[in-house]
Amino acid sequence: MQLTSCGRVAIMGGGSWATAIAKIVLNHEETINWYIRRDDRIEEFKRLGHNPAYLTGLHFDTSRIRFSSDINDVVKTSDTLIFVTPSPYIKSHLKKLRTSMRDKLVVTAIKGIVPDENLTVSRYFEKAFNVPEDQVACIGGPSHAEEVALDRLCYLTAGCRNLQNAQLIADVLAGKFVKASVSTDIEGIEYSSVLKNVYAIAAGICHGLKLGDNFQAVLVANAVQEMDRFLQCVEPAERRISNSVYLGDLLVTMYSNFSRNRVFGTMIGQGYSVKTAQLEMEMIAEGYYGTKCIKEINRHYHVNMPILDSVYNILYERIAPSVEIKVLKGSFR
Repeated sequence: MQLTSCGRVAIMGGGSWATAIAKIVLNHEETINWYIRRDDRIEEFKRLGHNPAYLTGLHFDTSRIRFSSDINDVVKTSDTLIFVTPSPYIKSHLKKLRTSMRDKLVVTAIKGIVPDENLTVSRYFEKAFNVPEDQVACIGGPSHAEEVALDRLCYLTAGCRNLQNAQLIADVLAGKFVKASVSTDIEGIEYSSVLKNVYAIAAGICHGLKLGDNFQAVLVANAVQEMDRFLQCVEPAERRISNSVYLGDLLVTMYSNFSRNRVFGTMIGQGYSVKTAQLEMEMIAEGYYGTKCIKEINRHYHVNMPILDSVYNILYERIAPSVEIKVLKGSFR
């Protein structure tokens, strides 16, 4: 179905990236719907004028926002749904959904794989909720929520098999501090968004082991090659891996201090257990879950992925980071 506009836009999620996307969308839209699971968070948001838990320095005119903790109500009264919840929780949110999304433009800004299903989020919407593939889209690119909140320039890509629908989303995102482009490579963008989190954990582990900048550069170079091999095997397409939605997102996630996956990896490299690191961070490191999902997906494709294998062995097989990275170093050139 070819849409003529995004209509009423809804933000589905209450975390930092959801809050940043709400800010971006409100630069274009007079009002938005916003699904936040907890009523107490909604009440605090209305009282304070900002998200009480994430990006607390970012203030909103709450008169322009229709909040609701009822996912069915939000879906029913919206035309475009931008899902921005951590991938481990997407199924539990959608379990409550009784309203059809077949006539909606469904957008995923989730940088993860649906657990147990081992599907990209776009494919999950298509298979589990019968959303037509040309009405499913994604948002990718190097874009830390903290920098969006600070009005620092970011570059986003809207991916959809229907390029005109992708352009509708790009038009809602584009602004003074956001450059937005379009692509038909929706699954390539989604898979790269998962992989860059895995590689950011690897970068953090190596940082925690004090391996230095020279080795980090070699790690990045090999991560790009590994990502390209996987994408070309799983989702063959004419793509430039050097484009910002792939390489740019990979670089910012591997290097930035805002990267929770890099922080998580650094803690692992310093000797924290997975559980202790997760508890201390108090935020979801998507790459932890993505590592297992991609590992399981790759059992069907057998792509050579030594970095993924090393991160998996450290996180799930409890092999000491120093031992595993020593083996990994031998595979690099």
